[in-house]
Amino acid sequence: MDASLPDRLRATLRDVPDFPSPGILFKDITPVLANPALMRDVITAMVAPFIGSGVTRVVGVESRGFLFGVPMALALDVPFAPARKPGKLPWRTEREAYALEYRSDVLEMHTDAVGAGDRVLVVDDVLATGGTAAATCRLVERLGADVVGVSVLVELGFLDGRALLPERAVHAVAAF
Repeated sequence: MDASLPDRLRATLRDVPDFPSPGILFKDITPVLANPALMRDVITAMVAPFIGSGVTRVVGVESRGFLFGVPMALALDVPFAPARKPGKLPWRTEREAYALEYRSDVLEMHTDAVGAGDRVLVVDDVLATGGTAAATCRLVERLGADVVGVSVLVELGFLDGRALLPERAVHAVAAF
């Protein structure tokens, strides 16, 4: 990874205080999306540690995980599967409830999105408290697949999200 990439990423992200609720400092990724060269570099950096690791499917977490997961799946030449909020998927689903730093939520995946023999890379934009990533990993494993790792754009290390992902390969392009 380009040594300056984490600094370029940190300089491009926008901090939004008190969003989505008071006391939360939200890391807005939309300035990154508006910069094609930076997007290309972060996608490359997010996928690089998992090239050659036998990933057979990428699972992106609603909704910003889709923005990074789809190009990563293309780079790995594997299928993409979404982990979505309840009621968004049209077919039979499996669900997993989890806690966030400011609320609780549920994720769902189609029951045939992943299965036995799949080696899954879980992708999201931010690793904060780890609740979303851990729930996605549990859901993937309940559907019969193995989790190869978790790749995120940004890690908020002060929230210790890795604690909920013990013994998992976790990669972040930049950390705060």
